[in-house]
Amino acid sequence: MLDTPILQAHGLFKRFHEGPLDVTILQGLDLTVQRGQTVAVVGTSGSGKSTLLHLLGGLDAPTRGTVKLMGRDLSAMSAAEQGAWRNQHLGFIYQFHHLLPEFSALDNVAMPLLIRRMPELSGGERQRVAIARALVTQPACLLADEPTGNLDRSTADTVFELMLQLAADQGTAVVMVTHDATLAERCAQRHRLVNGQFAD
Repeated sequence: MLDTPILQAHGLFKRFHEGPLDVTILQGLDLTVQRGQTVAVVGTSGSGKSTLLHLLGGLDAPTRGTVKLMGRDLSAMSAAEQGAWRNQHLGFIYQFHHLLPEFSALDNVAMPLLIRRMPELSGGERQRVAIARALVTQPACLLADEPTGNLDRSTADTVFELMLQLAADQGTAVVMVTHDATLAERCAQRHRLVNGQFAD
């Protein structure tokens, strides 16, 4: 299993069709992510970066193509199986940290069902908690959607270092979508998303 790609996407298409609206967001993307690899996907707003991340994480289904997580095709699973497999192998970090306000920082990481008000944290501190929450189960892959987008440069660098350090310590693969070319340059693999396709 060690040589099996953590994530493998093949021929990913995503099309939204509603009434007169017919938009193809992704057009035949292929992506392979190995254990411990850091991958950045850059592109302008609306280029399909978040859509790609949602497909890779099984949060949405492609119009065409396949996504395999730890060698298993997500589309071949029931919703319950997908959820359990995703929970076992993936961690998610979003631009907006999505912490549960009624939980403390520690409780947000552990996610127990205890109701308690969280002490007020800065944006950087909340994002650190979100990263810890994503990594607490030692996932095979971390999917990060603009994880430093709302942070100043110094805090962004600190959070990014923490994310890569924790991920590297656990051998976790990281797939990050970002506008930040400086952070993207520090990833081992980089892809530029233009008109639904990788331009490199």
